Amino acid sequence: MEINKPDYVYDNIVQINDTDASRKFLANVFMWMFAALGISAVMAFMFNSNLSLEELVRDPATLQPTGLGVLAMISPLVFVLAMRFGLNRLSYGVLALIFIAYAAVTGISLSVILAIYTASSVFSVFLTSSIVFGIMAIAGYTTKTDLTKFGSILIMFLIGIVVASLVNMFLHSSGLQMLISYIGVAVFVGLTAYDVQKLKNIGAGLAYGDATASKMALMGGLTLYLDFINLFLMLLRIFGRRR
Repeated sequence: MEINKPDYVYDNIVQINDTDASRKFLANVFMWMFAALGISAVMAFMFNSNLSLEELVRDPATLQPTGLGVLAMISPLVFVLAMRFGLNRLSYGVLALIFIAYAAVTGISLSVILAIYTASSVFSVFLTSSIVFGIMAIAGYTTKTDLTKFGSILIMFLIGIVVASLVNMFLHSSGLQMLISYIGVAVFVGLTAYDVQKLKNIGAGLAYGDATASKMALMGGLTLYLDFINLFLMLLRIFGRRR
C-alpha cells in the first residue's frame, strides 16, 4: 500500500489573501502531481512490457516480486520521509530530484502490483479513479464549508487503515483486506477534497512560512499524488480482475 501521507508544518505564519495567487499556486501543485503520475505510468509500463526489466522486479512465471521488487515497494517511504523532514533544509532543486526519483520508484513498485490484474480492468479503474478524484478536487476547491474538522477524522481513519493493513500482513485475511479497501476508498475520496481546500488556502497566503511557495507547491503535488495513487489502488483491489 502506498499511503505514506506527508503531514508538513509551516512556521512563521503571515496573513495574506490573494485569490489569483491561490489559482497560480494550485496550477503548480497539479503540474507536479500530473508530472509525477506521468513518470510513474512510464516506469510501470516499461517494467511491464520489457521482459528483461520485468525479471528484475518479479518472477514472470509466478508474478511474485523478487528481492529488488520488494525493495522497490518499500523504498518510496524513505523518499517521502526525506522530503518531509528536508522541506526547510533542502533546496528546491534537491527536493524536485527526490520527488522525481520517488515517482519513478513508485512506478516500478506499481508494475509489480499491476501485473496481477488484466490490462482492461487496470484501465477502467484508472479512469474511474480519475473521474472520482476530479469531482472531489472540484468540490474541495469550490465548497464554502470548512473541511478542517472532517480532515482530522479522516486522518484518524487513515491511521486505522495503516494499522489494520500491517496486522493483515500476518493474518492474510481476504475479508479484512476488502473491508480496508472499501474504507480506504471513502477516506481518500474525502482527503482529496480536504487536501485541495487546504492547498487552496495555502496558495491564498493563509499558511506561508519558511518554505518557499515553490517548495510548498511541490509538496502539495506530492500530497495529491498520494491521494490519487491510494484511491486507485483501493479501487483496484475492489474492482480489478485478476489474470
